[in-house]
Amino acid sequence: MSDASAPPASFKLTSTQWLICVIASIGFAFDIYELLMLPLIVKPALATLGGMTPDGVALLIPGSPEYVKWARTLFFVPALAGGVFGLLGGYLTDRLGRRRVLTFSILLYAGSAFAAGFATSLSYLLVMRCLVFIGVCVEFVAAVAWLAELFPDPHQREKVLGYTQAFSSIGGLLVALANKGAIAWADQLPAIQGVHEAWRYTLISGLIPAIPLILIRPFLPESPVWQKKRESGTLKRASIVQLFSPELRRATILTTLLFASSYGIAFGALQQLPQILPGHADVKAVAEKAQAEFQQAAGDKPVPPPKLKAAGAKATEQIVANVQSYQEIGGMVGRIMLAVLALYVVSRRTLLRIFQLPSLVVIAGLFWYISKHLGEVGSLNGIQVAVFVAGLLTVAQFSFWGNYIPLVFPMHLRGTGESFAANIGGRVIGTAAAFLTISLSESKPPDPAKIALMGAYVAGGYALVGAILTQWLPEPPKEGVAD
Repeated sequence: MSDASAPPASFKLTSTQWLICVIASIGFAFDIYELLMLPLIVKPALATLGGMTPDGVALLIPGSPEYVKWARTLFFVPALAGGVFGLLGGYLTDRLGRRRVLTFSILLYAGSAFAAGFATSLSYLLVMRCLVFIGVCVEFVAAVAWLAELFPDPHQREKVLGYTQAFSSIGGLLVALANKGAIAWADQLPAIQGVHEAWRYTLISGLIPAIPLILIRPFLPESPVWQKKRESGTLKRASIVQLFSPELRRATILTTLLFASSYGIAFGALQQLPQILPGHADVKAVAEKAQAEFQQAAGDKPVPPPKLKAAGAKATEQIVANVQSYQEIGGMVGRIMLAVLALYVVSRRTLLRIFQLPSLVVIAGLFWYISKHLGEVGSLNGIQVAVFVAGLLTVAQFSFWGNYIPLVFPMHLRGTGESFAANIGGRVIGTAAAFLTISLSESKPPDPAKIALMGAYVAGGYALVGAILTQWLPEPPKEGVAD
């Protein structure tokens, strides 16, 4: 269904509004940058921090019980911490103000990401990742509430929320490129803990968003509607209990479960690609070629097995990062499509289903196909194209929630309501999909095909639940719920 009245063509912003959009875009970009970093670095980080045998072989290898335990922990515990403390952050957003909480959340996750690069143990890395997740979970809620209230005109608000969130996918692309660059240039960068490890430099790069924030922060205004109510003493007190009042219960429960569905698709399957692709025949061939070239360059000198293995691992990581970039480019296209369609499609349920229903087939089908064709030479190119489509369909759903959720909660509960849906739904229930996929695919020796198959089942299950529940999703008023 299309809106009979076309949206106004004008989209003029003041210099202050442009600054607001810049900071929000940077925040959204690095939210995803930080979240998608773990799948890229978890394997080399566990290999380094998990210890080595006397002959230099990592104790934690993919598929082993101890590896599965720590990978599961690094995926789920930070998400749980982010969900719980992010919920508190949403409440503080309603109590202390959008701008203040936004600023501190970005500084928290940027500083923690930097510190994570100097991890000396798995416990240290886990604590830093928990702090990163907390900052990311709070930042998303504060930024969405802030933008929704700074741009009260419905058409302008849809554009601002849609296009600033599109930068999330640029963040995903940037982290793939940063990881690729770290792998290529690790030897030229300063040593950390006496070595040059790409995963450490990738983590440290998460400090970047704090730099423009420090420069622009003094020019950012608070939400005028929130500020006015607070100064006049009419700001209602936020409460999680109010989210389950008769008038809000349906919106709270459904947005939470459907947010979880969208995240479950990503974390149950797409974010497992770095664990799956090293088992593909084409990737193995590239790794073997890199090892052969490394041996050839050494001439008659014997090459220690760990160094030979490292050469193959570096080539593998570069291929995986390249495939991940297809996913992120697809995600960026999906977010832009969502931003455009949101201006013309009246029904929010219809808008969600445009991306949700195809993802139900594409994601499950893609990972089932991968599980059956990992040993097939020449199939990687087709997988890359399918990963692009999968990223488009999945990531567009993330943008949908950023546009939709501010409309179904009143102003004094906006941060709390968004936080409950995004953090309990997306960060806890949704990212639990990674825990399920890793647990169900545990095997010795590691079996990438089994990871792909379990990813198809888990992501498909989350997508099916979401497709069923969408029929009860409430249609919000254009101006949002009255306070």
